[in-house]
Amino acid sequence: MEFEGSGWIRDGVYYYPHLFGGIMITCALLSFSTSYFGFSSVPTMPHIFPDLRVFHKKKSSKKRVRVYMDGCFDLMHYGHANALRQAKALGDELVVGVVSDEEIVANKGPPVLSMQERLALVSGLKWVDEVIPNAPYEITEEFMNKLFNEHKIDYIIHGDDPCLLPDGTDAYALAKKVGRYKQIKRTEGVSSTDIVGRILSCMKDVKVDKDCQPGEFENLNNTHNNKSMAKGGHVSHFLPTSRRIVQFSNGTGPGPNARVVYIDGAFDLFHAGHVEILKSARQRGDFLLVGIYTDQTVSELRGTNFPLMNLHERSLSVLACRYVDEIIIGAPLEVTKDVITTFNISLVLHGTIAENNPFLNGKSDPYAVPKSMGIFQMLESPRDITTTSVARRIIANHEIYKKRNAKKEASEKKYYAEKKYVSAD
Repeated sequence: MEFEGSGWIRDGVYYYPHLFGGIMITCALLSFSTSYFGFSSVPTMPHIFPDLRVFHKKKSSKKRVRVYMDGCFDLMHYGHANALRQAKALGDELVVGVVSDEEIVANKGPPVLSMQERLALVSGLKWVDEVIPNAPYEITEEFMNKLFNEHKIDYIIHGDDPCLLPDGTDAYALAKKVGRYKQIKRTEGVSSTDIVGRILSCMKDVKVDKDCQPGEFENLNNTHNNKSMAKGGHVSHFLPTSRRIVQFSNGTGPGPNARVVYIDGAFDLFHAGHVEILKSARQRGDFLLVGIYTDQTVSELRGTNFPLMNLHERSLSVLACRYVDEIIIGAPLEVTKDVITTFNISLVLHGTIAENNPFLNGKSDPYAVPKSMGIFQMLESPRDITTTSVARRIIANHEIYKKRNAKKEASEKKYYAEKKYVSAD
């Protein structure tokens, strides 16, 4: 029987000190008796006690730490992604609970995205191992025991911002009480409330009803929009760092013979349609490269209301997707021969569902080169959803979201006024 070095001795002493001590004494006596009476040498200790391998087995079968984090994940953004990245770093496996529509309505107001859309977004993140749909908003004793016993969860994770129930109590009080709670640092500069606010700021003083038609959101008065932007309606408070980009990156390039697939776009207000078309694109090759347009390009294509998220924000959202290997931050609209050669692109894709781009009429085809090379394909979009269609949901119910945001903005201002430094993120 083979043993992996002498580490089993150390493990034996550590895990079974009394048993191991007895074994060592026995071996010493046997050794003394053979030398005293002139007997032949005694077999080595592993041959006498073959079951000592149990010491090594105990060490190698170390339990994997499973952590749990929940959330509404409505209007998914890079702040959500970073929270889940931090949560995964506290364990080996990350289980994510997606709060049900009913629980969100009862505690926060109506969600913008459906449960299926939110599940697609969460499942598409590279740090998520398992997803629990229809999770409760509050960690009740019953649900907490289910997490510990059925899902084998070791710790429950949440950010340093308070999560309060309608009665003002802490939603994670029970987890803290039993010592199974860990805290991460909130990603500042963005929130779902902030994103809803950006969309609502685009339509101030503009009459919008529930029968809002396609194109109305895109063609809001430009003079008004420019004023809104000047006042900071679209200003992001996110401070991008090189470390954050490294944290989100895979850190590896394509192999020498890899089939590199390229797809580009704005990827504004990252949604379930983006996740699923990226998944489909990744299946066409070995390495998925995603080009993300500059803010100026997006504005020229879609109007001054866009993008709702700036280039750095959109880049992190795409980079967090498990199907994406690498991104081009500020990709050109035209896919040139130089771009294809530089990145060794084998296939260029474009989805069948995309935003209406009236500004593109009369301009040259940005995919003319890959088409002439025979490496361009249209990719069937799995979902009929766009950034504009998501924004239109909020605009069509702007009074409801306006009231919801007023309450949330007040709590966020209080958080920032009272916050303290939290190390590591």
